[in-house]
Amino acid sequence: MNGLQGKVAAITGAASGIGLASTEAIIAAGGTVVMIDRDEAALDAACGRLGERAIALPLDLLKPEDCAGLLDGILAKVGQLDIFHANAGTYIGGDLVDANLDAIDRMLNLNVNVVIKNVRTVMPHMIGRGTGDIIVTSSVAGQAAVPWEPVYSPSKWAMHCFVQTMRRQLLKNGIRVGSVSPGPVSSALLKDWPEENLRKAKEAGALIEPRDVAEAVLFMLTRPRNVTIRDMVILPSSFDI
Repeated sequence: MNGLQGKVAAITGAASGIGLASTEAIIAAGGTVVMIDRDEAALDAACGRLGERAIALPLDLLKPEDCAGLLDGILAKVGQLDIFHANAGTYIGGDLVDANLDAIDRMLNLNVNVVIKNVRTVMPHMIGRGTGDIIVTSSVAGQAAVPWEPVYSPSKWAMHCFVQTMRRQLLKNGIRVGSVSPGPVSSALLKDWPEENLRKAKEAGALIEPRDVAEAVLFMLTRPRNVTIRDMVILPSSFDI
């Protein structure tokens, strides 16, 4: 499949999980990907494996100077940007009374503020070109209030609203905006799950793989330009919420 031949994407949180799987899918479809992550070693390993159309851009998006330099860093390496996938995020689950205050700040900054600032940063380039795609990794937790995720779930509700507003703002500029909302994905975000819960979820088929989400992202990106997939929810078939 070469549906993205000649296209340049930038993906945040690209060194693992959904970001890495989306990188692999876009490259397989003919595109080039600027992989953005703070884990330089993981970026280097991925780029070494994926070849010349995988380009590392180490950034810590929680550092204001790194966040502000996102577009400049991309354009210095590839000269254009067709697709921006705001994927980086983190997770807190459990009772709010047990949550660490600094962890709350970090999660809300990465899941909400950084996404909004990144999109704000890449918008002028896409507006100037009159085309582009912006995809945000949200969650099924942004579609239904999950009682055991009182911090994470609101952060994804915010992203659901953000995508709705930005789609309307940018449609006149030829820019499509959509969100992909997975259920539980077998990735590093589940590292806080008790091992027994993780084992039971795997045995019950209540997890999907990062590649399943990446295939949905690729579907969104390869629709005709007059078609926007605004929201795509991907669930394990046995998952009930």
